[in-house]
Amino acid sequence: MSSYESDLALALRLADLADSIALPRFLAQDLVVETKPDASPVTDADRSVESALKQVLAEERPEDALIGEEFGNTGSGSRTWIIDPIDGTANFMRGVPVWGALIALAVDGKPVLSVVSAPALGRRWWAAPGVGAHTRDVDGAERSIRVSQVSTLEHASLSYNNLQLWDRAGYLNELVELSRKVWRTRAYGDFFSYMLLAEGSVDIVGEHDLKIYDIAALVPIVEQAGGSFSALDGALTAETSSVLATNSHLHALAQSAVAKN
Repeated sequence: MSSYESDLALALRLADLADSIALPRFLAQDLVVETKPDASPVTDADRSVESALKQVLAEERPEDALIGEEFGNTGSGSRTWIIDPIDGTANFMRGVPVWGALIALAVDGKPVLSVVSAPALGRRWWAAPGVGAHTRDVDGAERSIRVSQVSTLEHASLSYNNLQLWDRAGYLNELVELSRKVWRTRAYGDFFSYMLLAEGSVDIVGEHDLKIYDIAALVPIVEQAGGSFSALDGALTAETSSVLATNSHLHALAQSAVAKN
């Protein structure tokens, strides 16, 4: 039995709550969209979800800290809940179904368990120590997931997420070089690339311009599925904004392929 059983149960309930609030607002004609100071969009659904989850955590885990995308940080201590109420807000507001709630618990700075819930896709993923990584498919069936066994770049599927961000980060040439070495490139986007990696459908994922709430919930699912998660050029830290995730077999090769000379 996992020592995080009750925390995982809570995270799953938080995901249920997030879904119940966000899904009815998807494709809503009266959706309110605003632009934040960093020029990223935010909707009324983002704020409603985070407010509701924050209230539950305040009641059920009052000693834990919280990092949220929309309302900032509260509390301190060794345990921190990290929430992105709607990852893929741009998709959400444009009617693209690839969006979802990211919910993670970090202990001593390390994300240890998480839930990613994508109700418009009918999908959910979760992971915790002693539990492993799992998904719920569209038909409601649940199954454990593992990364692929692909061990050469020439047979690898790469999701790079956003071409413009690779360009802005100064890594466009490195991405092009890596794309020439792999079998297939796609840009599935946002959390979905990493969930496909955890399921074994994608082998390498790279992305730039991320915040901790974009990253935290992805890490336990990828790692518990047997994958590796790091910064693009080193170890993953709370300040990391450019990430690389792989099936582990390809991590050193991929990291080397995108390294600055």
